[in-house]
Amino acid sequence: MKYKAKFINRVIYLIIFIWSSIVFGAILVNVKNNYGYADSLVKTEAIVSVKKDLAYRSWGASHGGVYVPITKSTPPNPYLSHIKNRDVYTTAGQHLTLMNPAYILSQMMHDYTKLYGIKGHITSRVLMNPKNKPDAWEEKVLKEAEITRKSYSTKEDMGGEEYFRYLRPLVTKKSCLKCHAFQGYKEGDIRGGVSVSIPMKPYYDEAFKHSLEETAALLFIYLLGLGVIFYGKKRAKELLEEKIKDYEQHIFSLVNIIEKRDSYTAGHSKRVAKYSVLIAEQMGYNKDKLDDLYRACMLHDIGKISTPDSILLKPGHLTPLEYEIIKEHVVVSYELLNGVDIYKDIAEIVRHHHEHYDGSGYPQGLKGDEIPMLSQIMTVADSFDAMTTNRIYKTRKDVSVALSEMQRLAGKQFHSEVVRAALVALKDISVEMEISQQPKSKIEKERFSYFYKDQVTDVYNKDYLEFVLAYNHTDEFNMHCLSAVSLHNFNQYNKKYGWNEGDKLLKKFAQVLVNINKSELVFRVFGDSFIVLNSEHFDLSKHLDVLNAILEGSGVSISIKHSDMKTEDIKMLSDIEALIRRKG
Repeated sequence: MKYKAKFINRVIYLIIFIWSSIVFGAILVNVKNNYGYADSLVKTEAIVSVKKDLAYRSWGASHGGVYVPITKSTPPNPYLSHIKNRDVYTTAGQHLTLMNPAYILSQMMHDYTKLYGIKGHITSRVLMNPKNKPDAWEEKVLKEAEITRKSYSTKEDMGGEEYFRYLRPLVTKKSCLKCHAFQGYKEGDIRGGVSVSIPMKPYYDEAFKHSLEETAALLFIYLLGLGVIFYGKKRAKELLEEKIKDYEQHIFSLVNIIEKRDSYTAGHSKRVAKYSVLIAEQMGYNKDKLDDLYRACMLHDIGKISTPDSILLKPGHLTPLEYEIIKEHVVVSYELLNGVDIYKDIAEIVRHHHEHYDGSGYPQGLKGDEIPMLSQIMTVADSFDAMTTNRIYKTRKDVSVALSEMQRLAGKQFHSEVVRAALVALKDISVEMEISQQPKSKIEKERFSYFYKDQVTDVYNKDYLEFVLAYNHTDEFNMHCLSAVSLHNFNQYNKKYGWNEGDKLLKKFAQVLVNINKSELVFRVFGDSFIVLNSEHFDLSKHLDVLNAILEGSGVSISIKHSDMKTEDIKMLSDIEALIRRKG
């Protein structure tokens, strides 16, 4: 799951990066465009302003100047004193003065500056009016214009404030010579220019305002997009978790099926997972590691699906070859898990849970720190469950005894640090006591028959009798009454009628013995003898007539011996053998 979750996170992070790049890129482009538009707008405004000024000037020039009343704001132009009819009187007695185009333009620029803050200036390198003296920028541009005859524009700091400056050169026309011929100009000369300086602040303030509004809108859209992305991530994670959950339910169900093949290990994986997590928590592992460990424990024996029942369910000791075969389940578990993406991260944990700290384990004989720590935690938990759970011919140990045993093996079979954590984490654990050796369902009985049923008579065999005796008077069994039934001269019957007929008679006798007895614990031992166990006293001799009827005409006779198992302390097969041989 972590593999898929990491992939989803990478995709989400990539989508967020792309989305953020798009939105913040759009914000930057938008801001740049707004300020670029401000620059373009102010340039257009400057050009229009100059064109408008020149239009007024052209109109004035086309009329040879304009006569206006002399007022405080329009006094006579002292630089036109050489013109004889500069000042005139109308028939109505009104005193007028001639305003040449340059003077008209100068006056208009003055008013325009006062009204709108736009600084207009008519300037020339050959002065007629000192007010028209060019500043440094205008001087430089006029020199260039005399060569290129082009307009110029730039942004420049003026008195601590940024202005857009534009200058258009003035070409001398024939009508201009009336006032400027005395300066030496000829038609077609550049005699000066009209410049305008517009403050950038109002335009930039407007650009900032628009940028702020548009940025807020884009950020709102960005947050909505993030909401959609994170919702998508949440849904993807939920769908992944549902898929993983469904998948793991199938896998865990498979584990349960595998465990139910062996009734003694039912719930083993869950218990190992529980103990492992408790130990790992004591050691300070985080949630991710605990999740990995839990899932690894739940699946650590999945490879037993490949182990034959004849070995997996064998009640006795395994042969060296059988032991080698059952060890293969670790490798099979690893290969199964490593082949599934969501389990790759736990495959190694499972692979090494039978390694021993001193190197005596399997499958690779790793030792010490070569073994993953989570595997070593599982090793301790797995062994603890084996010690505290009933096994065939081996009763479970108390928790304290099991912990002492692990402490003794610390540094050998187990990692000392893991054992120290287990001593704390598991000291108060309550071990389940419900696991029973006795078969309960028909299926379990049939499984038992593979190892514990006598193949001739279908009653239990000597191996199962040994187990019952070992576990008698525990939570597994509580038998008090024992009846030993011996058949005499059965070899003569076999010689006379053959082994096949002898087997048929034995089976018929055993079935009658089962039917008349209240207990299902009927065993065939020593060839021609049967043992019947009951939890309460049962007098089998009362049914002797029924048993003799089965053997009538066979030449086989019966003897029955009864024992109170508690009084006579019968615990082993040798005790029963002695009882059968006892005379009387």
